[in-house]
Amino acid sequence: MGFLDVLLGRSKPAKPDLDRLFALPTAAVTLEAAAGFTPTGLGSVCFRAAEGGAFARLQRDVQELLDADEGPQVELSTDSYGYTWLLARHDPGDLAGLVTDLHAVNASLESAGFGPHLLCSLAGFRGPGPGPDERPLALVYLYKRGTFYPFAPVPGAAERRDNALELQVRGAVGADLPFEDDLARWFPVWGAPGL
Repeated sequence: MGFLDVLLGRSKPAKPDLDRLFALPTAAVTLEAAAGFTPTGLGSVCFRAAEGGAFARLQRDVQELLDADEGPQVELSTDSYGYTWLLARHDPGDLAGLVTDLHAVNASLESAGFGPHLLCSLAGFRGPGPGPDERPLALVYLYKRGTFYPFAPVPGAAERRDNALELQVRGAVGADLPFEDDLARWFPVWGAPGL
């Protein structure tokens, strides 16, 4: 960072570190002990699909790679903002395998030059709710920031989130994961596959 950057208050963005995804299994153990949330076996990667045959081929190759193990375990969908979501399914007890798949998708896109198209990855969790329903939770990895944040939509409510639970989760697993300090960047991912 140069002298003018310091004077003008500019900072360099954090470089993505995909290996941080591998901290999720440790954070999941802490999260279960502290708040009763367990993995669902669902996780997803969100990216902006690029035009052209090279990207379509890469997307198809990634899907075939992840489907090769035990049959179709991957689904592609597009949200209302035009982002593509790749949903991976694993046994809930195999969070390490799910994280490996999410890392493989991110790394494949990044190594093919499509890193700027990556938005986020998430792993889904379920926990005890105030009523008979379980509460959904996602630990979201922001690709461009290299940080995590929790997202806890309120079950049955139209686009309402449980901010108190999100802060509780940050307090519980903040030592295990690099958390996003800027709460304004804790973007809601309403209806994200994997929640």
